[in-house]
Amino acid sequence: MSAETDLIKLYSQRILALAADIPHLERLDSPMATVRKRAPLCGSTVTVDMDVADGRVARFGQDVKACALGQAAAAVVGSAILGRTREEVARARDQMRAMLKEGGPAPEAPFDGLEVLMPAREYKNRHGSILLSLEAAVEAFDAATAG
Repeated sequence: MSAETDLIKLYSQRILALAADIPHLERLDSPMATVRKRAPLCGSTVTVDMDVADGRVARFGQDVKACALGQAAAAVVGSAILGRTREEVARARDQMRAMLKEGGPAPEAPFDGLEVLMPAREYKNRHGSILLSLEAAVEAFDAATAG
């Protein structure tokens, strides 16, 4: 297979549809925490605003400047994150990292929609962008609950 064919397969219709419809794609007014993460390899950035109440994500907003793969990941995260505990978000981050870097299975529900990014395993230069939303969400959760 040519590199072009591989890229076409990687940017499947499902990934492009997710990238075009990212939930919570707005910044929050006066969030408890804001975290900005950047993938140095490609320059993608994600900024997450979060409020936490009773140990769960109560409000979530994100600004996503990333490739279609990073955008698709942010879309899945945005659609699943409200009401989640820190442990659930951290588990999704760890499972996503293992899926990309170690050939592990897709993250468990409610983040199982990230399975669509399984073909990105072969594109190590995209892993950072794909992980940004989950990494920022875990850090924002920690910042919102610190002190």
